[in-house]
Amino acid sequence: MGFKAFFVYSFVFILSYGFSMSQMVPAVYVFGDSLVDVGNNNYLTLSIAKANHRHYGIDFLDHKPTGRFSNGKNAADFIGEKLGLATSPPYLFLISKANKSVNNVSFINGVSFASAGAGIFDGTDERYRQSLPLTKQVDYYSTVVYGELTREVGASALQKHLSKSIFAVVIGSNDIFGYFESSELRKKSTPQQYVDSMIFSLKLQLQRLYDNGGRKFEIAGVGALGCCPVFRLKNKTECVVEVNYWSVQYNKGLQSMLKEWQSENEGIIYSYFDTYSAMSSLIQSPASYGFTEVKGACCGLGELNARAPCLPVSNLCPNRQDHVFWDQFHPTEAASRIFVDKIFDGSSTYTSPINMKQLVAA
Repeated sequence: MGFKAFFVYSFVFILSYGFSMSQMVPAVYVFGDSLVDVGNNNYLTLSIAKANHRHYGIDFLDHKPTGRFSNGKNAADFIGEKLGLATSPPYLFLISKANKSVNNVSFINGVSFASAGAGIFDGTDERYRQSLPLTKQVDYYSTVVYGELTREVGASALQKHLSKSIFAVVIGSNDIFGYFESSELRKKSTPQQYVDSMIFSLKLQLQRLYDNGGRKFEIAGVGALGCCPVFRLKNKTECVVEVNYWSVQYNKGLQSMLKEWQSENEGIIYSYFDTYSAMSSLIQSPASYGFTEVKGACCGLGELNARAPCLPVSNLCPNRQDHVFWDQFHPTEAASRIFVDKIFDGSSTYTSPINMKQLVAA
């Protein structure tokens, strides 16, 4: 081998080694709703829950909409960055006809099943006409992805791969939104019965992920949903106390369930993120995080920019860094970055029993 060829080979080897060393885990498998959807809904032909128009993506790399319900990156992107990985691609993109020309498509480096409008309950799909509820997301993982990966690398190697990977689950907000916006649901069950049923149903889906190789889980609670612009609009700009109360009750029940679930299954390690506390901190002390607007949305129409979703005709705030909320429901890129900072190496105020950095090392 000539010196020049040896130099080039060595340089490539060093770069490859350095890149592999920067990866903290082999893959991230993402399940959830619009807080972490990176484009799945763009492939759902009937869905009205799509972030495929301006002003979405205005602060993304090429200033174009990407299917993320944000002005730029969302929590899924920042989780990938923290772990030294590219963002896990949308499942529906990987299997779409448009992508059939790409050879050797693999799920080994991670996949996102997250879908805007998704809930723990399948019924949340009725609100947005078409989404991938959690049951369907886990179906796709269990029947398609797990099966393909088993054929690709073999059962033993796959279990080792999955045991080191992160399974991120960010869901529940749409179920609570749906309950408080539906008189029919409120007639059928009390708030306590409803959140108890949410927790029971979520446990079933987590168990399916465990049964198909998942061992390390990052689970997010719901935020201070009553403080979203769409609810503030209904309550004369103030947070809706009842919605926040049941958000907290759901989170408490979720934490109890996770402890129980861990005790019932060997090898489960999890990190719970208290989204409620993190969001409340931003709202109560905005200046310490660089925010000036905590009530209104950056993109929207009417009072608080909350009378309509973010649309091409919407008002757009000039400085997205000032706002906690991007639209009626979703955080700005700036807020999402702060949330993931807390997810990754936050204190016990926001994470329990460990944070994501500790989860990776466990």
